[in-house]
Amino acid sequence: MSEASTQAITGDTSGPLLDEAGVRRTLQRLAHEIVEANAGIDELVLVGIQRRGAPLATRLADAIEAFEDERPPTGSLDVTLHRDDFADRGLSQTPQRPTELPDIDGKNVVLIDDVLFTGRTVRAALDALNSYGRPRVVRLAVLVDRGHRELPIRADIVGKNIPTARRDDVQVLLVEEDGRDAVVVIPGGSQS
Repeated sequence: MSEASTQAITGDTSGPLLDEAGVRRTLQRLAHEIVEANAGIDELVLVGIQRRGAPLATRLADAIEAFEDERPPTGSLDVTLHRDDFADRGLSQTPQRPTELPDIDGKNVVLIDDVLFTGRTVRAALDALNSYGRPRVVRLAVLVDRGHRELPIRADIVGKNIPTARRDDVQVLLVEEDGRDAVVVIPGGSQS
């Protein structure tokens, strides 16, 4: 998909907040910060929140392996049925994605998500994670923190903090899902 066609679809004409190189640099920094916060990679598990958190967790594991010569286990977590706004968002029609987790009991789990907004997805992820085991510690790493929390949740590791209006639409585009890497903000867009 060309940049012009993506702009036509998203309504974005100002250019991305992060382009492909910006996303790559941000993920490299996040990978280093995750290892530093864990004091190495012992007992580290990366769990991506479906949909875009899962490929981000895989990329972060790849980056960590490149400088640590060892790859932390990764997994993916679907939180659809744990959301408190399940009915309001019409999620009963949304197909679930697979949850695939390595052993998390007693591990240092880092939940990975693309955008931190209200905190409701993270709350659902914590509930879902408890169905699979009891980690020693759970941390949160996000590519973008856009503010406007409705719950007392904050990320431990943030790629980029961006000021947004509540009605702005922040879209993280990833090669695995969208054919290219970028972060775009659409002023006054629809809330998701």
